[in-house]
Amino acid sequence: MSAAHIARGIRRTVLEQSKRANVGHIGSALSIADVLAALFDGPLADARPDDPDRNRLVLSKGHAALALYAALHACGRLSSEDLNTFGGDGTIVGGHPDHALPGIDFSTGSLGHGLSMAAGAALAARLQQSGRFVFAVLSDAELNEGSVWEAAMFAAHHQLANLVAILDVNGQQALGYTRDVLDLEPLAERWTSFGWHVQDIDGHDPEALANALGDIDGRGDRPHALIARTTFGKGVSFMEGKVEWHYWPISDPQYERALSELAGGRA
Repeated sequence: MSAAHIARGIRRTVLEQSKRANVGHIGSALSIADVLAALFDGPLADARPDDPDRNRLVLSKGHAALALYAALHACGRLSSEDLNTFGGDGTIVGGHPDHALPGIDFSTGSLGHGLSMAAGAALAARLQQSGRFVFAVLSDAELNEGSVWEAAMFAAHHQLANLVAILDVNGQQALGYTRDVLDLEPLAERWTSFGWHVQDIDGHDPEALANALGDIDGRGDRPHALIARTTFGKGVSFMEGKVEWHYWPISDPQYERALSELAGGRA
């Protein structure tokens, strides 16, 4: 199964489940479909929950949990029966990731905390003499939080070359565009100044994502930051770049149009 195939499955599942459960965060989930597809087609392809040396994933932008569930489902690690409990009472497939679900390593949702957990997990791997990597997917809006930069300094100080932060730079957040709320560009120069190895890539290009992940060397002396330039709501024209789709659920006509656009290959 290719990364492109996984990404298409993720996007379709995000639409189907958000419609069924009548929940939002659709645009945030769609923007990381290709990133998650590259991970699950690459370094997370063999990440069995019972393997202590498996590579780890921290979805720091936990409000995009539906994209992660969709990735697990596309790879046969989450059943349709469990997936269809999303948004229901008593489910372990909730609005934010919960480590009670096999395949979820860390419970997340409070923004700005994921990189700290990932750095701790990367340091633990070193102490355990494990070759595993830790991948943290952050939103660009999370970079407004000081805890992210504390973790960035910690990771660089401890030379955690097995830590990879993937920044979903879609340019917007709950109530506006990041450039207007708190502009952190130029991101590449900023992360480099904190002692990280940086790659700036197209977050919707499967080949670019695969090459960037393949270039990561855990034997070095710097943690890695992949600045993934993405489009919020990618694949659905009326959602792309629209702040309101951070929260809005989708109506019946919008749902049919969105599915039609996906089927037509826009993503």
